[in-house]
Amino acid sequence: MHILLSGSLAYDYIMDFPDTFDQHILPDHIHSLNVCFVVEQLKKNYGGTAGNIAYTMALLEGKPLILAPIGSDSAEYMHHFSKNHVATTYIRTSSTTLTASAHITTDKQDNQITAFFSGACQEATELHVSDVKEPISFVMISPTQKEAMIQHAKECHEAHIPFCFDPGQQITAFSDQEMMQVIGQANFYIVNDYEMKLTTDKTGWDKEELLNHVDVLIITLGEKGSVIATKEQTFEIPPCAPTSVDDPTGAGDAYRAGFFTAYVQGHDYQTCGQVGSVAAAYAIEQYGTQHHSFTLDTFVARYKETYGETIDLVM
Repeated sequence: MHILLSGSLAYDYIMDFPDTFDQHILPDHIHSLNVCFVVEQLKKNYGGTAGNIAYTMALLEGKPLILAPIGSDSAEYMHHFSKNHVATTYIRTSSTTLTASAHITTDKQDNQITAFFSGACQEATELHVSDVKEPISFVMISPTQKEAMIQHAKECHEAHIPFCFDPGQQITAFSDQEMMQVIGQANFYIVNDYEMKLTTDKTGWDKEELLNHVDVLIITLGEKGSVIATKEQTFEIPPCAPTSVDDPTGAGDAYRAGFFTAYVQGHDYQTCGQVGSVAAAYAIEQYGTQHHSFTLDTFVARYKETYGETIDLVM
């Protein structure tokens, strides 16, 4: 069975700023902001939520299928997918626009400012869950064009396919009613702690009320790990310590890849969260979102070293 990934495909331009943003932004003049951040390095990487999640799922020998458009400059990215055993069957190449691009600046405290050009993502509504012929066990709806996220959620709900709603950086694009509608259709809802605050502001729902609308709420907490909550139980997941902190970009996508790869194999939520944490650690240790690598054997060994448990991740 496959996991279907509805989300973005993008080229990431990742930049390191050798100071902190708050030293260059004057709170009293935020209404007339005009700043320039001189960065130390710039690298072009493969990215986008669907691409990042699929890449780590493939390392875990999962079966991701990407439902997303890509731009007319896609040859390099598609070759990358082929080389890393990621299926491209349902990636549609646009003939009229470039691939989406994210320009991400990270400061010394790992705060990030991102500018995103949607590019070919604007065509995401032309793709449908029903286009997929393979059997689907689960769907992840991650940030892309808002209208496509709403459409794919509705299609999953009507087809009785369980899915996770992952609004990410698109959360502010949704109206209050749209947020409540999609959350109400979802089985899982995953956000970081800041996005959780935005969710509460938009919906008026705290964690307890959210669990009247989804089966599982996942809140990622960066270096503090994650929390997985159901109506019956809350699981606090300790992080897997990275050997170095080269770049936090993409750690959340790696966590999602690990969590849901384990979930579709039938592992419990504690184990799923721990698999997600190990996957995130690998991503943090490499610059860029799709440069980390591991074999299934080394991943399982690191999992046991971190959590003192043996896990079987063979598909």
